[in-house]
Amino acid sequence: MAPEVLLVSVVLLAFGVAWGVTRACCQPGSWLHFLDMPNERSLHATPTPRTGGVGVMAGVLAAGAWVALLGRPGWVELVALPGAGLLALLGLVDDRRSLSARVRLLAQVAVAVLFLALAGFQLPWWGWPLLGLGLVWMSNLYNFMDGSDGLAGGMALFGFSFLAAAAWLVGEAGLAALAASVAAAAAGFLCFNLHPARIFMGDVGSVPLGFLAGALGIAGWARGAWPLWFPLLVFAPFILDATVTLAKRAQRGEKVWQAHRSHYYQRLVRLGLGHRRTAWLAYALMAGAGGAGLLALSSGFSLQCIIITMILLVHLLLGYWIDRAWRCHEAGG
Repeated sequence: MAPEVLLVSVVLLAFGVAWGVTRACCQPGSWLHFLDMPNERSLHATPTPRTGGVGVMAGVLAAGAWVALLGRPGWVELVALPGAGLLALLGLVDDRRSLSARVRLLAQVAVAVLFLALAGFQLPWWGWPLLGLGLVWMSNLYNFMDGSDGLAGGMALFGFSFLAAAAWLVGEAGLAALAASVAAAAAGFLCFNLHPARIFMGDVGSVPLGFLAGALGIAGWARGAWPLWFPLLVFAPFILDATVTLAKRAQRGEKVWQAHRSHYYQRLVRLGLGHRRTAWLAYALMAGAGGAGLLALSSGFSLQCIIITMILLVHLLLGYWIDRAWRCHEAGG
């Protein structure tokens, strides 16, 4: 099959399956209609189904099977799909019965180790724990950032689209098709998740999406499609928010594994920006980070350093502004 035909077919398949399954999950009579009850971390006030990730992963896995049959995906990215499927199944159980944090973490570590073992990387001894830790952190931070209408779905749409574009530009059609299928599945889900959201993603979608962001990022690096900084820059809005927030909570002596509402995106919503405008601001950051990443790929080393520094500076200034606005808000000013 011609690469162009493969790419178009997987995008249509992933979008169609995700849209259809997500729509079914929105129906009260569906056995996948699990309600997310508002809690101390929530930004919503009414019970809302949280199984939209079923639609996302159904679209991704259907498109992945299509690529495996008709395309030529690399072994590394292909073995990422079973791991994502296992994490999705675990997330579905967690959304239904609330598994302990220890069980979830052990499962994520096991999937990361299995992926790295099957991928067959040739790494120095320190590379294995570093990549494994990165995969587990990506899985969790994506889950942490799934708390506002349209946010996690938007990050998937933008982030994986830029991965697909970069892979396509260097002739990695299989990798491009898989990344594009994730973006398309996210778009199908977003039809129901934009504010006011009819359904949330849930752990069944957010955790495997984070894993796939890390796994496909590593796959592209291993195949020579991009340097390792590229997927980090593409997903910078999520990585920086979650990492900085975790570091600050740890510094204050808080229990970092407990639910909270102190992420930067959560503070924007609570400051009055609301779900819709927070999502649009996040989309602008996502588009800027991904576009800058693509530009940096075709640039020399010096310009790459400048581009990366500028993106980090934009996030730093925005974080400073949010911190300052939040202090004024808490002080009643």
